Amino acid sequence: MPDYKAPLRDMRFVLNEVLDLDGHYAKLGLEEVNSELLNAFLEEGAKFAENELSPLNRSGDEEGCGFENGVVTTPKGFKEAYAKYVEGGWPAMGGDPEFGGQGLPGSSSIAISEMTGTANWSWSMYPGLSHGAVATIEAHGTDEQKQTYLPKLTSGEWTGTMCLTEAHCGSDLGLLKTKAEPQADGSYKITGTKIFISAGEHDMADNIVHIVLARLPDAPKGTKGISLFIVPKFLTDGEGGVGERNGVACGSIEHKMGIKASATCVMNFDGATGYLIGPENKGLNCMFTFMNFARLGTAIQGVAHAELGFQGGLTYAKDRLAMRSLSGAKNADGPADPIIVHPDVRRMLLTSKAFAEGGRALVYFCAQLGDTVKLAKDEEERKEADALMALLTPIAKAFVTEVGLEAASHGVQIYGGHGFIREWGMEQNLRDARISTLYEGTTGIQALDLLGRKVLMTQGQALRNFTKIIHKFCEANADNDKLKELIEPLAASNKEWGDLTQAIGMQAMQNPDSAGGASVDYLMYSGYVTLAYLWALMASKAQAQLDAGAGDEDFYKAKISTARFYFKRILPRIAGHKGAIEGGIDSLMELDAEHFAF
Repeated sequence: MPDYKAPLRDMRFVLNEVLDLDGHYAKLGLEEVNSELLNAFLEEGAKFAENELSPLNRSGDEEGCGFENGVVTTPKGFKEAYAKYVEGGWPAMGGDPEFGGQGLPGSSSIAISEMTGTANWSWSMYPGLSHGAVATIEAHGTDEQKQTYLPKLTSGEWTGTMCLTEAHCGSDLGLLKTKAEPQADGSYKITGTKIFISAGEHDMADNIVHIVLARLPDAPKGTKGISLFIVPKFLTDGEGGVGERNGVACGSIEHKMGIKASATCVMNFDGATGYLIGPENKGLNCMFTFMNFARLGTAIQGVAHAELGFQGGLTYAKDRLAMRSLSGAKNADGPADPIIVHPDVRRMLLTSKAFAEGGRALVYFCAQLGDTVKLAKDEEERKEADALMALLTPIAKAFVTEVGLEAASHGVQIYGGHGFIREWGMEQNLRDARISTLYEGTTGIQALDLLGRKVLMTQGQALRNFTKIIHKFCEANADNDKLKELIEPLAASNKEWGDLTQAIGMQAMQNPDSAGGASVDYLMYSGYVTLAYLWALMASKAQAQLDAGAGDEDFYKAKISTARFYFKRILPRIAGHKGAIEGGIDSLMELDAEHFAF
């Protein structure tokens, strides 16, 4: 397993130079939050990720989780690392000061989440979902619920989960059957079984607070009849501590392809005491608060696996000697050249670098939009940020995880046969990455959300809001000769994005299946153009620093070179997706189901 080194220089570049962290926080009235403060967090977060979590990554995968009589045991060292995490105050960074939090904006911890996730994704999942539980209770809970659960969740003494799907449901939550029976004291008895519950049971925290979707007895069918409940593992003792055990237990843990050190649980609710959050039958609306957190968190996973694949591949490519460069020996004193001289190895390394750094910029940008949605004083500004975040969230979740998976695969390929061997760590990275395109809504589900709900249902307005930003950027840089090779194809693809959207909308009016047939290709097209904009933006910032003689020339030149690679070798992929969309729906739908095989 390669040693993880936090890419602090690139993180600072994105946060400070590209996204103007200081200006962003000042605009939101957070003058006490600045780059100096967050840089200190980054330094300490890097130490924790590199020294505490990274050494547990392979051992956790090898050991996996234990399960006996409903009790989950996490791998050696996990519980101790979590105790240090809580002791360091990391869970409380973004929490409300009223409940013991540090009151920092959500974006302040995004880089910390990336570092812990890249160092050890399985471990990061235990505290990871707690942030969503906190946000859900903050947004929709009663004052009593906030006082009961938020102090312990904020400190990290308790963790949270999200209990959505059931064995027969998958992503179709309208089919769920878990029941909620009202009680005389205002509570509810929750009965049913939930599956795929990350960190549903473990030995790292004193209590686990489950956020559960269930149906009331008289609820309408489908998604309009779902309510949301708090169901703790242990009931509270009335003084903020742990009381008697609730009627919820882990029935089993899944045996998985990857993230083996993360307990994925079947949770059985047997008349468990639960408490309603938000209005009756509006649970799915309330749960979207949690789901959006989880989707952005999964986008971070795409960045994490791309980064780890890149770091591992780069180290190996510099050290491994094999064959000679086609243009002549580059290591004349050695028996062969390092494989980094070979164009195809460079293709894989640069692809991974482009996706890791581009994905980082997109996820951090989304996190800043989340700050604006929550903290901006101007209502119109909040609405604009919310609409843009709604558009970009499915792109971030699905596209970044798809290309993160590709980068993880490149990490294996660069090692050749050694990449298939467990001790090098690349195969674990690939196995762990595979889940990212599946949970929190598959790529197909995210694509339908993007094209159907976010674009077509808004008559393209949500997209136009973003393409207008790209258009203005292109106009502002139209006369910059140093950026011409980036700006011109970006402007062209941005226009084509709008034209393609209009064409799909026309097709969908004739045949609704056309949207479904186009959706994944459309999402990937959208992702490549979105990252093209961010790479052009990063290149413009790097070029400005070079022009100003700011120093650190190697870093800025590498940034521009990677941008150039993205535009020359990655962005042209959109032509294939466009062609597939224009190929129409007929070839997808004409074959009868019984004729797929004989």
